[in-house]
Amino acid sequence: MRALLLAAGSACAALPAIAAPAAAAPSPSPRPTISTAGTSFLTATTVEPGQPVRVPASTGDYLYWSFAAAAGQTGRITVTVALPPAASRHGAATYTIDVFDGLRRRQACTAGPQNATAAAGAASVRLGCTLRQVRAWAEPWSDDPLPGTYYLRLAASSLPEQDLGLPIRADVRITTKDGDARPAGAKLEAPLSPAVNPGTTLAPGAAPSASPVDSAPKPADRQDWFSWPSSRWWWTIGGGVLAAVTAVAGYTLTRHPRRRSSSPH
Repeated sequence: MRALLLAAGSACAALPAIAAPAAAAPSPSPRPTISTAGTSFLTATTVEPGQPVRVPASTGDYLYWSFAAAAGQTGRITVTVALPPAASRHGAATYTIDVFDGLRRRQACTAGPQNATAAAGAASVRLGCTLRQVRAWAEPWSDDPLPGTYYLRLAASSLPEQDLGLPIRADVRITTKDGDARPAGAKLEAPLSPAVNPGTTLAPGAAPSASPVDSAPKPADRQDWFSWPSSRWWWTIGGGVLAAVTAVAGYTLTRHPRRRSSSPH
């Protein structure tokens, strides 16, 4: 009994030592806030989905960010622009966000205001864009979103010229939602061109004798090219005879005159 008590006491004393390293394990550090933006596609600042972005800029600047999207994901972008003080502005200003894929093709938004106009006294303006779901494949002629890098551009599309250069702040939030990479309606439930089964024309008031499917000619009843007799054979034979007569007549009319004079009288 004494040995059992000693073993239990040793085990209880070792438990805090085992649990201490697990409790002391550091928690994942939050992603740092991005405070820069590019001025073109080539200098766009890379942003991971979910990473906060807060960039001080000047009114009239073109700001670029880039992010990656995989097949099946749907991207959502939210941008809030903190405007200069109302006393410094001279009128309303319109801001626009545009999203481009890796081939610089502008992608359409399914939801969210891409353009927003802030009144002269507004403190901020909010924009948003929900992209289409990224597909795993697409036709070469289509502009469907494909996996790769996407670019976000924020710009002021309309504002008084006196307000250019005033300080602003842009808060950007990019998130992605996973989903199925197959496009909606990918399963074909019915043929695109249904089978055509022609029937017979009935006189007014006459009852149909058979269904359109039954009245369709059977494959065995149809005449083939090599079946005899066939109108195609008669047209072929007639064409051959006509061609032979035409050739003989043409030779008779165009042969050399000397050969005509040398023939015996």
